[in-house]
Amino acid sequence: MTLARWAAVAALAFALYFAIQGGEYATTDLLELRGDVEGEEGEVARLRVVVDSLTRAADAIRRDPRVQERVARESFGMIREGEHLFRIVPVDTGRQLEGVGGRR
Repeated sequence: MTLARWAAVAALAFALYFAIQGGEYATTDLLELRGDVEGEEGEVARLRVVVDSLTRAADAIRRDPRVQERVARESFGMIREGEHLFRIVPVDTGRQLEGVGGRR
């Protein structure tokens, strides 16, 4: 083989290598992006489960009187007539309240 042929083969080999591995979108980038897609699809599936459970919870709050009562009691401290509510106040909050009233 002549030197010109060797140069042509080398140039062709380099061009082939650059087409596969080089450039803006290399094969390694493609493989990395495929891995990223799999990870994001897993995250989407996880978030769908969260959205479904939140949707079920919202529907239960809208429609189920027992759930409505539980939320009212837990979130807003509501009680029924004849019941007594005992609140436990943390020590620091109690001290702050004493300072507001002028007693120290």
